[in-house]
Amino acid sequence: MESDHQILNSNGQYLNFRDDIMRRIRSAQYEAMRAVNKEMISLYWDIGRQITERQQELGWGNSIVENLSKDIQKEFPGIQGFGVRNIWNMARFYSEYQSNAILHPLVAEISWTKHICIIA
Repeated sequence: MESDHQILNSNGQYLNFRDDIMRRIRSAQYEAMRAVNKEMISLYWDIGRQITERQQELGWGNSIVENLSKDIQKEFPGIQGFGVRNIWNMARFYSEYQSNAILHPLVAEISWTKHICIIA
């Protein structure tokens, strides 16, 4: 006697239905990942902008980045991506792209790792 699972797998309509659901799950996962990447790039851009502006307007020195990194680590224990080096990369990221208005809408379309390779 065949099980329900075997019968469903041999049914072309079910297989098409299943494959469609699998495609939609993969697509939703990909779109969620893109949305998260876009939001993180936007956050990194804004952090870089704020650091750059405060250094220019208020004369803040390099210690701002070290202090900010420590405070973020203290507030969000275990958070990754906000070490001193990466925060400096955020400032460089903003500085490299900020004068080119054409690039602004495009910066969120590629990953942070790729941006680091580009500006390095």
